[in-house]
Formats: sequence, C-alpha cells, structure tokens
Amino acid sequence: MPEMPEVETIRRTLADKVVGNKIANVEMLLPRLIKWPSAHEFQALVTNRTIKSLERRGKYLLFYFDSDLVMVVHLRMTGRIYYSSVVEQDDRFIRIIFSFDNGAALFYADSRTLGTLYVMPTNELWRINGLAKLGPEPMSPEFTLEYFQQILAKRKGKIKSLLLNQQIIGGLGNIYVDESLFLAGVRPERNAASLAAEESNRLYQAINKVIEQGINYGGTTFRDYRDGEGKRGENQYHLNVYGRENQPCKTCGTLIAKTEVGGRGTHYCPHCQQ
Repeated sequence: MPEMPEVETIRRTLADKVVGNKIANVEMLLPRLIKWPSAHEFQALVTNRTIKSLERRGKYLLFYFDSDLVMVVHLRMTGRIYYSSVVEQDDRFIRIIFSFDNGAALFYADSRTLGTLYVMPTNELWRINGLAKLGPEPMSPEFTLEYFQQILAKRKGKIKSLLLNQQIIGGLGNIYVDESLFLAGVRPERNAASLAAEESNRLYQAINKVIEQGINYGGTTFRDYRDGEGKRGENQYHLNVYGRENQPCKTCGTLIAKTEVGGRGTHYCPHCQQ
C-alpha cells in the first residue's frame, strides 16, 4: 500500500500538471470504486470542474475544485493515479479516466480494485471516517516529541501496532514502521509503554528521518507503486530491513529476520534491535 512518502510524491508530481485544468469528461470503467455519492452523481459533479489545488492528508489525495467541492482518492493496496498527454494508454488496469479540456488526461488504475474515490462539499469530509480521524503526521508541527512520548506512555500494546494506528500517527505504514524501529534499535514486539525517554526520542527522530528519506527518493516501489508521471520510486534501494529477510544487516551482518506482529509481516535485525 502506498504510504505517506509515496502519496506525497504523487501529489508533488501531479500538482503542476493538473492544477488549473478543467475536467471535460469522466469515463467510468469500474463505477463501484466510487464510494460517495453514486457513480452517476460523482460523474456529474466532477465534470466541467477546474482543479484549484491538490493536497494530501495521510494517505489520501484531495483534489479541490473551483467550487466548494473536493475529490478524495485513497489508493489502498494497488491503486495508481497518473497524468499523461497521451490519452491512449497501454494499461489494462485503468478503471477511471478524467479527460481534461487541454487533451490530456488523469488515469486511475488499480489491479486489485480496492481503491476508493469520493466527491463532496469541503465541509463534509467527516463522511470519510478514516480521513476525519487521522492523527498528526510525521514532520508536521503537530507531531511533537512531547505528543509522541505521551502517547507511548499510555499504551501497553506492541510498539509496531501502535505506530500503524492511523488515529495516532497519520500516514505511517508497514515499510516505514519497520525502517523506523530499526533505526531506533527497538524490537517491533516491545510494549510501547516500556520505552525509556531516550528510546522514544530515538524512535521519534527515526520516524521523521525515514519519511523524509522516502520522499527524497520518490517513494518505495516493489511492484505497483508509481508516481504521478508513471515513474518508479528509488527508496527500495535504501531500505535497511523491509523486504530483506535472510539478507545480512547493513550495520552488523546478522541475517534480517521476519516475523508477524499484529497480523503484519515484520522485518527486523535480531542484533541491532534487542
């Protein structure tokens, strides 16, 4: 699933291409991806609207129109959204096509068809439960060390499960949680409240660092993820533990282990994370 760095990269690579463009037509190849309102109403509301700005919140993309409307896109596991001036695409997974009046188009593609799209007045974003309840994001003014340490002190569950909770920290997913825990030297199974102040400080710094790195390298591509121009990310070449099971740790040489925490595949170094 695209996480915060991937969705932010998509936003950055799309913004200067779509902002200011008017949607002339919407072709619905898979209407069930529209979750609010009906697919027919969605099509009518979006057509002839000009995109005023493109923002991101957690893993959600928000396309604000010149009216008091916003289109929200959540890519889920395998969703991709990209711009092209070539309207004929060799992509069998295209599900929705937003054609602009300049002849270009915005394509939504999704192999597993788990993505979700919405359009609604800007004051009705509360309708999207996951978006309305998002916690502060890494690298944001709201995500302070004090906030993070207070959250940890109140939780007795496993630290990895806590970090994946979008209501606590918005935007973090499996890849960047594993990488953060490695940099901080914390085992994924640790009780969150058991972290000492020094450990929680290291983890806080590590979270911000891996998110920044992910954005700087254009996101992590293992299979489906592409940016708004259809390009692969490069961060997969800079990961320390995620996806590196039975490969030597880049720090100590110990083989990277894989286990399951909270139902999620979890990578860690048995030596560096004791």
